Amino acid sequence: ASILGAICGIGGGVIIKPVLDATGAVGVSTGSFLSGCTVLSMSIISVLKSIRNKNNVIEIRKGTLLAIGAAAGGLAGKSLFQLIYKVFPDKGRVGAVQAAILIIITIGTLIYTIKADKIKTHHIEHAAPCMAIGLVLGLISAFLGIGGGPINIVMLSFFFSMGTKQAAANSLYIIMFSQLASLSGTVISHEVPEFNALALLLMVAGGVAGGMIGGRINKKIDSKTVNKLFISLMAAIVLINIYNVIRFTM
Repeated sequence: ASILGAICGIGGGVIIKPVLDATGAVGVSTGSFLSGCTVLSMSIISVLKSIRNKNNVIEIRKGTLLAIGAAAGGLAGKSLFQLIYKVFPDKGRVGAVQAAILIIITIGTLIYTIKADKIKTHHIEHAAPCMAIGLVLGLISAFLGIGGGPINIVMLSFFFSMGTKQAAANSLYIIMFSQLASLSGTVISHEVPEFNALALLLMVAGGVAGGMIGGRINKKIDSKTVNKLFISLMAAIVLINIYNVIRFTM
């Protein structure tokens, strides 16, 4: 998941979280936490590699403004998740809501990606809109427990006219900050769910390895190949989440 996430800039959590839900291996809250930790480790490695390589793909000014907004959104999204998780006695319903929202977002992303050549994009420069967009991205990703996901790529493409590879790199930069804020909020508020320490260790190790491998592969393939992989992933994610909605509501 982290290899694919690093190549496409979607974080990996958008794959990990639905798969954990589908297998029923852990609870909804634990799945979000484990996914978030894995995505954070992968995004840190990917961003450090990008900065070290000096490929200038990450737009530091815009990326940092988006990241500040995403960090605030990450805290808000995690708080919203914890609130809904406490209100709903049936935890499966929370998982169903997450899966349904992810289906809508992923289908929207799929349509946008396929029709991207016909859609007019923008070049937002001002700080306030950048931070507002980051806030929305951080809120959605933290609430869904996916790190960032396909919506980051669409927003960066539409509002900032970024190409596929540039959007992927900046997406991981944003994900790093939003996940750091989200997980920090979880720890500070003492709302860390029960989890298997070995599972966390192995998933984080997988996130680090995936970030390194995915970064190397991303450098060797062109944007068209990344785009095709991205579309294939979106289709698979939709199918997994349809299964999750059915599973959680039955």
